[in-house]
Amino acid sequence: MAMRPIILKGEKVALGVIIKEDVQKIWEWNNDREVAKSLADPSDVSTLEEWMRWYENLTAKKLTKRAFAVLNDDGELVGTVILSGIDLRNGTAEIGYFIGKEHWGKGYASEAVKLALRFCFQYMNLRKVFARTYENNAASIKVLEKNGFKLTGKLRKHAWTPEGYVDVLFYDIMREEWQALAEAMGNTWTSCFTS
Repeated sequence: MAMRPIILKGEKVALGVIIKEDVQKIWEWNNDREVAKSLADPSDVSTLEEWMRWYENLTAKKLTKRAFAVLNDDGELVGTVILSGIDLRNGTAEIGYFIGKEHWGKGYASEAVKLALRFCFQYMNLRKVFARTYENNAASIKVLEKNGFKLTGKLRKHAWTPEGYVDVLFYDIMREEWQALAEAMGNTWTSCFTS
């Protein structure tokens, strides 16, 4: 297995650099209908070659997109976190994430988002991070709310999923809200991690 730099480490997961060997697993997850139903286009079926091009383009889009591997304690790839639409002028980015279904229910997504927020606010100097999720994705809503995101709006019956048309919910968190949450938790929210 290839070595990879670890960006931030938490108690359950770490965020690391995505390496070429990860692409096969990411491709498999994105083609898994159970995982894909909560992604932007649940009907998308992609080839491994398309995902290899995605990987090769990551460095070319570094100013507007960052992608992280989510790794468990054993260093196993369990999911990804993507920061997209990075706007350094306005200090904003959109966060997206998924965990492979064999790793669901272990708290990996919540901690991965927590680490990504730390990266956004402390290392990228962003002022706001926002997210979109479907109304029927209770697990994603729980991850966002657990990490201090606030519901800011919705597009009614805006996206089609295998369950029918659903609302798209918009959430965001401001840097000062994130800092206040950290202080309210005795700074353990940010300081429990080692870089």
